[in-house]
Amino acid sequence: MMINDRLSQYPQAVLLFILALAFGIHYAVLNYLQIPIGASLTWQAYLFNLLAAQIILTVMLRIAQKKQDYLGFIFMAGSLLKFLVFFLAFYPVYKEDGEITSLEFSSFFVPYLICLAFKSFVLLRSLNKA
Repeated sequence: MMINDRLSQYPQAVLLFILALAFGIHYAVLNYLQIPIGASLTWQAYLFNLLAAQIILTVMLRIAQKKQDYLGFIFMAGSLLKFLVFFLAFYPVYKEDGEITSLEFSSFFVPYLICLAFKSFVLLRSLNKA
């Protein structure tokens, strides 16, 4: 079975694999730099982005079967919701010392961008099939 088939049949599993791989690399870099993983809410950001993307992806795929006209709205609403949670939960912790460091920025936005790119890819594939 080719990766394309796996992506079509199990997009949530593919996303989990990609994000786990990215987290492993991120963790290795932090470990190499001797930065504790909890210093910037790294694992929490990966977990949040994974769970949010999985929920949004599941909703998008279910809606794609019935009403493809709403896929873009679901995609945008999901992204808006993720940013809302970022500003309510992560941003205050990151701004406690008065600035957001590149470590804090990358801890949230690396998994965010990976999930965004993956969801965009799945959305485009779903729309192209129609």
